[in-house]
Amino acid sequence: MSANLINLLIEATGQTLYMVAIATLIGTALGLPLGVFLATSQRGELLSAPWVNKVLGLVVNATRSIPFIILVVAIIPFTRLLAGTSIGTTAAIVPLTIAAVPFIARLVENAIREVDEGLIEAARAMGATPLQIIRKVLIAEALPAITLGLTLAVVSLIGYSAMVGAVGGEGLGDLGIRYGYQRFMPEVMAVVVVILIVLVQLVQSVGERIAARVDKRAPKGRGQ
Repeated sequence: MSANLINLLIEATGQTLYMVAIATLIGTALGLPLGVFLATSQRGELLSAPWVNKVLGLVVNATRSIPFIILVVAIIPFTRLLAGTSIGTTAAIVPLTIAAVPFIARLVENAIREVDEGLIEAARAMGATPLQIIRKVLIAEALPAITLGLTLAVVSLIGYSAMVGAVGGEGLGDLGIRYGYQRFMPEVMAVVVVILIVLVQLVQSVGERIAARVDKRAPKGRGQ
């Protein structure tokens, strides 16, 4: 493999990491509070707002039901409005983020719903406000599961980032398509696949280690 291709692989890996990192940060910033609200806003819950919960739930489900590659194409005008272009690394962040927000929201919602109801009732009995219960009980107890959920989201975004290469999104997917497929260079495609596998394994390992460290129920020394 030539030095030029090695440089292209390094550049494409950096582009993929950039896309995934920004989409994860924005997706978490929007998806985390959305997930908390979905988990606490049904009738009789801490932030009871059943109609708002139902509407947001429908929007989240509708967004998640759209195949990612179709989503990328469908929101091209919106992507162009935000990024000034519909191709390139920065433009690819828009569909990646839109896909990440509802996914993360549902993961966070499920994690919070697994928290023991008894802890919530105990906090209420001690006079804690709904926001205090959410911050100090629900999020604190669900943090390991939320961490694993975010790990899953990052892994999914790595896969999605490869898909945007099909529509000019740059990164490893774009490199694999342009060189590995269109120019009949299977060695490039093989290296791209290996890099993607390594990235996923690293993310999964780091995520599991962080989840073990923040798990208050874990035996002492776990995750070391």
